[in-house]
Amino acid sequence: MPKWVFTILVFAKISIRRYFRDKVALFFTVLFPLIFLFVFGSFSKNNDVSFHIGLVNQSHSQFSQKFVGDTKKNKMFKVDKEVDNLATAKAKMSRSEIDATVVLPADFGEIKNGQNPSGQAIIYYDQNNISAAQTLQSVLQGQFEGINSKLVKSPAPFSVVSESTNTQGLSKLDYTVSGLIGFSIIGLGIFGPVNYFPQMKKDGVLRRLHITPLRVWQFFVSSVLSNAIIGLFSIGIMIAVASSPLFHFKIIGNYFELATFIILGILTIFGIGLAIGGWAKNENQAAPLANIVVFPMLFLSGTFFPRFAMPEWLQHVTTFLPLTPIIDGIRMIATEGKHLTDIGPQLGLTAIWAVIIYAIAFRAFRWE
Repeated sequence: MPKWVFTILVFAKISIRRYFRDKVALFFTVLFPLIFLFVFGSFSKNNDVSFHIGLVNQSHSQFSQKFVGDTKKNKMFKVDKEVDNLATAKAKMSRSEIDATVVLPADFGEIKNGQNPSGQAIIYYDQNNISAAQTLQSVLQGQFEGINSKLVKSPAPFSVVSESTNTQGLSKLDYTVSGLIGFSIIGLGIFGPVNYFPQMKKDGVLRRLHITPLRVWQFFVSSVLSNAIIGLFSIGIMIAVASSPLFHFKIIGNYFELATFIILGILTIFGIGLAIGGWAKNENQAAPLANIVVFPMLFLSGTFFPRFAMPEWLQHVTTFLPLTPIIDGIRMIATEGKHLTDIGPQLGLTAIWAVIIYAIAFRAFRWE
């Protein structure tokens, strides 16, 4: 084995051992992203439209009783059990505790002149929930039309039907997991070096390494190698938890291609940590600079919410952030089944950033 390869492997092994002995590092690279997965994943699991409503039944008809029972069983409606009169409903609406209130008047569902039951439900809402009330009215109108068609047989001149495209669209969870993988890469690639490099300088470790035959590029390669192994370990745990029956995240792409692209992403982002941690003399210099670099990427690269929700001009700007092509590439491989040959723009932009970042890191790095 060549001497330089042996040197790189030895320092990589030392870095990995140091990582697994550091409980704080284990928490922030493994448990902390999992906490975010449980928080954001729970929001993403239920994509159904639902309304939190109050339901006041002022009628004693059999039809109204059945309607109330069916509404409470409908998953689209979450009926507030504390609302039993309009005054209570108005108080809750004023505090935005419920979206609207459905009132069934005293004559709702009564049979008049031996005909079918009839009536008109009233939706009460405040000015803060106009859109929710309008949507709720459309939903209830659709339900009443279904009931009307059974009671009164009359042909409908116009109708609409729906047809599946037989394709699986991306869910909120797909964007969430891809973004959290990017979050893990940032935590490992930037906050790791930013924390322990200044400490190693303070303890004189890097100064002692400097007087050995170790070269900067060997130190960088060993650090990148150990970081890639640690990153695959922590991200593998996250993907395993996301793929469990609790979240049902499915990877439909090639695992090897996904791992390859994740390693490229780790390598690129880790270069930022090397540049900041290698340049800074102490934590007071490293921490503010790291925050300046990290926070725009956390909020603008699609880490916590998809970029298509941003204004169009901001989408164009954020395309060129280092983390954006990494998150996009991970999502395209994992959830859309794309291959590395299909994500040329993401690969190219990530590679360009890697060259730029490591050129800066080599020039900025100092042993003490």
